[in-house]
This record gives sequence, structure tokens and C-alpha cells, in this order.
Amino acid sequence: MQKISVGTNVFLYPMPVVLVGTDVGGKANFMAVGWVSRVNAAPPLLAVGIFNRHYTNEGIRENGTFSVCVPDRSLVGKTDYCGLVSGRRVDKSKVFDVFYGETKTAPMIRECPLNLECRLVQTVALPTNNLYIGEIVASFADERCMTEGKLDVKKLDPILLTMPDNRYWTVGEFAGRAWEAGKGLGD
Repeated sequence: MQKISVGTNVFLYPMPVVLVGTDVGGKANFMAVGWVSRVNAAPPLLAVGIFNRHYTNEGIRENGTFSVCVPDRSLVGKTDYCGLVSGRRVDKSKVFDVFYGETKTAPMIRECPLNLECRLVQTVALPTNNLYIGEIVASFADERCMTEGKLDVKKLDPILLTMPDNRYWTVGEFAGRAWEAGKGLGD
């Protein structure tokens, strides 16, 4: 099959949409973020990329903590809203039922089926974004999202993002087991 050039504005799919929570000036603030990934096994580290002029940067710098809250499809409107408006102009602390965990400065969202509480480990300043690397210090999940003691992605029903077409999606069908589907190919 012949390949065609698609330029450099290419994104890897799927990108989970999360709500990054910070306290800014003592008030909870949430921002929709599509650039998030687990980046280390032990200790468990996450990285989030945030445009360097967003209000959320102030909260992360102020407290050295942030949360990564995983909304489900029922929260697509509220999640999108948190990406449309700035916490500099709009008080987003009342959009969700907020709770705090171990750090006391990383607000989390009760309505989200999964919340990860992070302590900032490193900040990498990039040309347009700041990459924040945080250690997961606590996690909170709805029991309904578990299967055999593990998080179940179908039950989490996370929101996924594709860019540059700017569309939201949900998880598709099971395709195979990791570290098992390729066994026997090299024999």
C-alpha cells in the first residue's frame, strides 16, 4: 500500500481527555487536557503538557501538586467547558463536587470515575508548553469501574480526543491481550 505525506501536525491516538486540577489562590480550578501519559513504572510518574500561558500553570507552581481526573462520557459537556473558559475569568470550583486527598492541594472530582493525585517531580519548559511530571501519590476509583480487582477501561468509559479534527470519542472493541497476541510469530 502506498503511503502519502500527512505533514507534521500529527497526533498519536487515542489521547485520553483528562481534567487537571490545581488550587490557585486557595480555589479549585480544572482544565481539560489531552496531552497526558504515564511515563515511568516505579515510581509511578505521569506527564501532562499544558500551554505555558494557561492559568493552571500558576496552581501547579504555587503548590507543587496537581490531580489528573478521568471523566467518563456523561461529563463530556462539563469537560469541554473546562477547556473553553479560563480560571482567570471564570470560577470553575463549583462545576464539580470537589474533594481532596493526601496532598490537600490537588482538587479532585467525585463525578470522575478515576482520580490520580500527583506531587510535582519535574517541570520541563518547552517552546509553547510546560511538561509537568508528577508522581502518583494516591488514586481513587469508583468501585463500579473495577473487574477482578483491576480498572476496566470499558467501565471507566473515558473520553478520547482526536486532533487536528477536534473530536471526542469513546473506547472501541477489545483487540487482543498485550504480551500475548504476538507470541509464536518469531518461531
